Amino acid sequence: MSKKILVICQYFYPEQFRINDICTEWVRRGYDVTVLTGIPNYPQGKFYKGYGFFKKTREIWNGIKIIRIPLIPRGHTPIGLVLNYFSFPISGFFWNIFAKIQADYVFMFETSPMTQCKIGVRYAKKHKVPLYLYVQDLWPENVEIVTGIHNPLIIKPIDKMVDKIYKACDEIFVTSPSFVEAVVNRKVPVQRDKVHYWPQYAEDFYKPVTMDEARSALAGNADKGTKELIQDTASFKIAFTGNIGYAQGLDVLPATAKLLKDTDIKFVIIGDGRYKSKLISEINELEVSDKFILIDRQPAEIIPDYLGLCDAAFISFMDTQLFTWTIPAKLQSYMACGMPIIASAKGETERVIKEADCGVCVDIGNADQLAKVIKELNASFKAEYGYKSRLYFESNFSKKELLDKFEQFFHRKNQ
Repeated sequence: MSKKILVICQYFYPEQFRINDICTEWVRRGYDVTVLTGIPNYPQGKFYKGYGFFKKTREIWNGIKIIRIPLIPRGHTPIGLVLNYFSFPISGFFWNIFAKIQADYVFMFETSPMTQCKIGVRYAKKHKVPLYLYVQDLWPENVEIVTGIHNPLIIKPIDKMVDKIYKACDEIFVTSPSFVEAVVNRKVPVQRDKVHYWPQYAEDFYKPVTMDEARSALAGNADKGTKELIQDTASFKIAFTGNIGYAQGLDVLPATAKLLKDTDIKFVIIGDGRYKSKLISEINELEVSDKFILIDRQPAEIIPDYLGLCDAAFISFMDTQLFTWTIPAKLQSYMACGMPIIASAKGETERVIKEADCGVCVDIGNADQLAKVIKELNASFKAEYGYKSRLYFESNFSKKELLDKFEQFFHRKNQ
C-alpha cells in the first residue's frame, strides 16, 4: 500500500514554486500525495482567474490531490501581506479540527510565511506522524527585511513560534550551508543532527536552449516584450526572471543602465511582483527605458526559451546578512540552462559562482562595479562560462540524487 504524504505549503500550482515538481516526482515514485494550500494569488496579489473562496477548492493535478483553504490575497500593501500571512494558518486551524485525512508523513515546504507551519505541527502532533520541514526563508529575519519591523514586541513572539516549530520537527532541511549554521546556532539551539543541507534542484524542463530553438518556440507569443526580444539580434542581453520584489535588489539596474547608455547592452526583465511598478518608475526617471525589455510573467516551462535568447543571467539581493546566507532557487534554474551568471551578491551565491567559475560577481548594489564588469564581457562569455555553469549544476544539484537522498529519511521511519 502506498505511503501517504501530507504536504503543507501556502503556495502551490498554478503558482510557480519548486514544491510542484517535488510532489509530482513523489507521485511518480509511488507515494500518495495530498497538498494543503491556499487560493493562488502570488505574486500579483489577487486571486488567479477561476479561483476563489468557493471555486476550485478541490483539484487533482499530476496525480496530486489539492485541498485549498481560504486566505486573504497578498494585495500590494504591508497590511495586505500581514493579513495574507495570518489568514492561511487561521483557516488551517479549523481545517485541522475537521480533517479526516490519514498521512504517514507531513512535509512542510516553507517559503514565507513560516506561520503556515503551525498547521503541519498540529496535524503531526494530533496523528503522531513524522514531521519534516524544508526551510526556504529564515524567520524572523525575513520578516524584518520584508516589513521593516524590528519592534521586539512583534519579533520576539515570532522567534518563539519558530523555536516551537523547529522543536516539533523530526528533521529540518535547509537550502544552504549557512542556513544550517543559522538554524543550529539560534538562541534556543537546534540539535545539529536533525538539520540537513538539501540544496534545491531545477525541474527537468530547465535545460540549455539554442537561439534558433528559442526563436522558433516563442515565435507565436503575443507579449510585446517577447516580440522585441526576438527581433533584437544585436544587443548583449542580460536576463532576470521571476519575482520582482524589494528583496531582489533590482534598483541597481537602472543606475547601471545609465552608466551603460552608450553600449549595446540590454536588461531583459521577465516576471511580476510588488516592486515592478517602482522599478519601471526608476527606469523612466533615469531615461533608460531603451536599455530594458520588460516581459510579463511567463510559465516556468518556457523560461529556458527566453534564456536561450539572452547572453547571461542576473541575480541580485538587498544588502542584508540574511541574503549572504541564501542560495536563490533561480541560481539552479539559470545553471541548469547553461547560463553564465552576473551577480550583485555575496556570501553563498558568490561562493557557488566562484566554485563553478561560471560568471562574475560584484558588491551588492554597486552600479559602478556592475557596469564595469559588463563592459568587459566579450562574445565568448556565454559559451565559456555557460558550459561551466551546466557542469556544476549536474555535479551538485542533480534532481534524482537529491530526491533519493531525501527519500532515505522516509525509509528510516519505516524501519
